[in-house]
Amino acid sequence: METTLLSLFVILVVTAIAPFLASLVPGRAVPEVVFLVFAGALLGPYGANLVSNEGLAMQTLSDLGLGFLFLMAGYEIDPRELLGHQGRVASVSWFVSLGLGFAFVALVFSHLGFERSSWPAMALLMTTTAYGTLAPIMRDRNLGPTRVGKAVVAYGSTGELLPVVAMSLMLSGRTLSRSLVVLGVFLAVCVVVLVFSMTLKRIGGRFWTFVTQSAGPSSHAMMRLVTAILVLLLLAAEFFSMDAVLGAFAAGFILRALFPEGNEVMERNLHVVGAGLFQPIFFVVSGAGIDLGAAASNLPVLFGFIGALVLVRGVVVGISLKVDPQTRDMGWREVLSASAYCTMALPLVVAITGVAVGNGVMLDSTASVLVTSGALTVLLVPALTSLVHAADESGVADISQELAQGDQTVREVLHRHNEEWHQAHHAYLEQRARRRSQGTYLSAADFYALSGGMSGYVPRKGLDLHDRRGHGGHGGRGKPAAEHGGQAHGDVRATEGIGTEGRSDS
Repeated sequence: METTLLSLFVILVVTAIAPFLASLVPGRAVPEVVFLVFAGALLGPYGANLVSNEGLAMQTLSDLGLGFLFLMAGYEIDPRELLGHQGRVASVSWFVSLGLGFAFVALVFSHLGFERSSWPAMALLMTTTAYGTLAPIMRDRNLGPTRVGKAVVAYGSTGELLPVVAMSLMLSGRTLSRSLVVLGVFLAVCVVVLVFSMTLKRIGGRFWTFVTQSAGPSSHAMMRLVTAILVLLLLAAEFFSMDAVLGAFAAGFILRALFPEGNEVMERNLHVVGAGLFQPIFFVVSGAGIDLGAAASNLPVLFGFIGALVLVRGVVVGISLKVDPQTRDMGWREVLSASAYCTMALPLVVAITGVAVGNGVMLDSTASVLVTSGALTVLLVPALTSLVHAADESGVADISQELAQGDQTVREVLHRHNEEWHQAHHAYLEQRARRRSQGTYLSAADFYALSGGMSGYVPRKGLDLHDRRGHGGHGGRGKPAAEHGGQAHGDVRATEGIGTEGRSDS
C-alpha cells in the first residue's frame, strides 16, 4: 500500500507540473503528454524507481485513464463524417496503409530481428493515429473549422477506430472465425446497452430530466452514469478477452448516440475527470514501462519505426488528399500539416505493444523502443507543423513565387514584405501589452502561428487582427483568410483565448 500511495503521489505531482512546463514552450509546440510520458520513464522502474507500473490499484487507475481517453475519442467522432465521402476515402487509404505496413515489415523490419509472429502487430502500429491525443491539440490550435482540421478528423478517426477493430481480430490469439464470433457477441452487448440507454432516455421521464438538468456543481448523476457505462463496457471487453480500447470506444459511441448534438456540461465534467486526473495517470504509468536505455541501444528500430509511420501513414494520407477531388486543391502546407498530424501515434502504440507482449510475440525491450518512438512523434509533429506554419507566415514561399514571376524587382518585393512584417509585429506588441494588462501571456509563437494564414488557422477570441486584414499585414499577405482554406475575419469563431496558462494537451 505504501508503494502504491508513493507512486500515486509522485504521479500527481508530475501531472500538476507538466501543464506548466508545456506552457513554457513557445507556441505550446510540445504537448503536455510528452512531459508525462518521459517523466514516467525517468521516474519509473528503469529510472529513479519512484513510480511503479505494477500492482492492481495502479493498473486499475491506468486502465480508467485509457478508458476515458478513448471514450472521449469515440464521443468526438461524428458517424456522419465516417460515413461521408471523406470518411470513405480515409477508410480506403487506411487499408492501403495496412497493406504497405505488411510489406514494410517483411522488407525492412524482418531484417531487424522481428519474427513473423510479430508482423501483424507491427503492420497495425504503422497505421495508427493518436486521435485521442491529437484532438486537444487541434482544439488548442483552433483547427476544427479549417480544411486541415476536417481532413485530420476524417483520417485521424479512421486511423484510431479501424486499428482497434483490427486489433481485436488479428491479435486476439484466436482463429479468425472465432474472433469474428466473439466480436459479434461483444457488439451485441454494446447494442443492448445502447438500446437500454435510449429507452431510458425516452421513457425515463423524471429520472432522465433530473440527470440531464442537474448535471452541475451540486449534482453529478450524469457523470456517474457515464462512468458506469464506461466501466460496464470495459468489463465486457475483459470478459470476452478483448482489449479495453474497444470497450472504451464503444462507450464513446453510445454517449454520442445519447447526445448527438453534444452536452456542454457533461463534456466539461468529462474533461475535468478524464483529462484532469485519469488520463495523465495513464500516460505517466505507460511511460514508466519505457526503458530509455533499451531504446537508445536500438536506434535502427527507434528511428526506423518513425520513418515507417511517415511513409506508410503520412505519405498515404498526403497522396489521398491530393487524389480525392474534394481535397486535391489543398495547398502543400495544408497537405503536409494534415499528413503530419496523422502520423502521431502513442496511445494505440501502448495498447498494441501491450497485447503483443502479452501474447508472447514481442519482447518488453522492443515494446519500450516502439513506445518511445510513438512518444517522439507526439513531440516532433506539433513542432513540425508549427515550423511549417511559421514558414508560411514568414512569406518565404510568397516571396519566391513573386520573384519567379518577375513582375517586381528583388528590392521591391523584399521592401513590401518587410513592411508587412513590421505591421504584423506592431500588432503583436499591442496585443501582448493588452494581454499583460489582463494578467495573461501571449507569446510571439502563439500570435504568429495561431492567428490565421494559409494553413487554415483561425483568429482566436481576444486577437484583434481586423485592423491588419486587407492592409498587407499578417494573415495571408493581404488576402482574406478564406482564400487560404481558413475564414475571413467576418466569420471568426469565438474560442478560448491563447496564452491561458495550464491548458491540458493530453
